[in-house]
Amino acid sequence: MKTRAATEPSPRVLDTTARLASVDIVIPVLNEERALPGCVRTLARFLGDGFPLPWRITIVDNGSTDATWPVANELAGQFERVHVRRLDIRGRGAALRAAWQDSPADIVAYMDVDLSTGLGALFPLVASVAGGHSEIAIGTRLARGARTRRSLRREVVSRAYNALLRYGFGVRFSDAQCGFKAARADVVRPLMAKVEDDSWFFDTELLLLAEHNGLRVHEVPVDWIEDTDSRVKIVRTAVDDLKGLARVAWSMSMGRARVEVARPELTPTHPDAVVARPLTVTTAKFTSFAVAGVVSAILYALIYLPLRDVWSPALTNFAALVLAGVVSTEANRRWTFHRRTAMHARAATLFLAHYALTTMAVLALPRGAGRLAEVSAVAGTYCLLTLIRFTALDRRAFSRTRN
Repeated sequence: MKTRAATEPSPRVLDTTARLASVDIVIPVLNEERALPGCVRTLARFLGDGFPLPWRITIVDNGSTDATWPVANELAGQFERVHVRRLDIRGRGAALRAAWQDSPADIVAYMDVDLSTGLGALFPLVASVAGGHSEIAIGTRLARGARTRRSLRREVVSRAYNALLRYGFGVRFSDAQCGFKAARADVVRPLMAKVEDDSWFFDTELLLLAEHNGLRVHEVPVDWIEDTDSRVKIVRTAVDDLKGLARVAWSMSMGRARVEVARPELTPTHPDAVVARPLTVTTAKFTSFAVAGVVSAILYALIYLPLRDVWSPALTNFAALVLAGVVSTEANRRWTFHRRTAMHARAATLFLAHYALTTMAVLALPRGAGRLAEVSAVAGTYCLLTLIRFTALDRRAFSRTRN
């Protein structure tokens, strides 16, 4: 047999009848009559020039008061694969929830109307989901390989927020709020049923629930350029995000964040494989996490109260955190799965985050609120942060037993 003939592909390899996963790219818009035409024309041209999967574009106008809706309808008339939908309520989360819930596509995605994220990352984003490797894929501006051009203010806020997620919740993803995401439709729908936020926190809450339930989140480093004509209110969004984090942490601790999602079990590919025993985490360890958290929180309150009679709130808070932190750090040292050096770095970062947030809580109280209100505010914030910390440890251990 000739070499060339032997290496010709089988007809089955060239079979094009296999069904490709379809993709629905959602563009949520609010008063974007200026930016929308350029966005849709650019995106449709990019997809039409060789995007390998069946696609459609869905424009969701959620509460615009300008000419966005007529412009969207005009674009839908010009492009066969462009669809439009209108909501009377505002919020990016509400727009994505409505479009993703009713989409006929296998994969649902979204991007911002300003096209700040380079379109070259779109197929890598979708491919990891279409191939079954991950359930959710996100663009990241903070991972190695990403290139960004944005103001110092947004850079600092973004890194601080994602550091809080990483060290507070123990998440593995690096950028929760990049407006460039894709997900399997059948997986994201049960998750959305648990997501309460309909605004900017929608992305973060969705990702937290995904990792909490053992789903795999794939990251794609992107090129990103800030568009200064943005509808995002940085300070207001940051405050709403902190409130959302507190709510999600409480939901996780109460066991209300578990979702039944379609995810295949981890099984060997080889039929004769000798499989290792899975790592198990005992109930005793979980109990130790909870006990250590409660003890350290009570100890913190007991230390803070008498010292407050002598020192200022900020200094008292610092001393109470140092002394109470010994208990939780020791518990983390005993039960953590990380190396010792990583544990020390994590402890230092957690201390700074605890100190900043608890001090903000006590200083935010109105004058004359009273000592009881002050102690309640700072102790309550400390308890919440401790709860987030040990919830993250519990989630990591749970994830390891599933994987």
